[in-house]
Amino acid sequence: MALVDIFKLTTELKAGIENLSVDDLKAEQAANPDLLVLDIREIQELIELGTIPDATHCSRGMLEFWASPASPYYRDYFQEDRRTIVFCAGGGRSVLAVKALKEMGFNNVAHLESGFGGWKNAGEPLEDVSKTSRWMRRPKD
Repeated sequence: MALVDIFKLTTELKAGIENLSVDDLKAEQAANPDLLVLDIREIQELIELGTIPDATHCSRGMLEFWASPASPYYRDYFQEDRRTIVFCAGGGRSVLAVKALKEMGFNNVAHLESGFGGWKNAGEPLEDVSKTSRWMRRPKD
């Protein structure tokens, strides 16, 4: 069996999920104060690059464990019907995350198709997480 081309797979999976533009996300942020914007990038990405303001961080590796009420790692901001928009760096990991959440029973989930990179390139505001995180940026030599 040949290995799967992950880029082909995520492109195919996009047909079955809701894909949002930066403008779509901004509109939802303005209209829905209960919106959960979920940053699934690794902590290093968060510290180095910042995040979308008011986003909640959950690394991709912990997503299912934090989202499941049966898990000892459960976070109560994951709610079955809560509007949740997931993003990663470029829109690949978030496709897989939306698929996983939908398979778990979450029914109001979408992703930012262009990812954090699209948000940043559009000139949208960024939150500097390094100023408030207990994790720190290592000084460059």
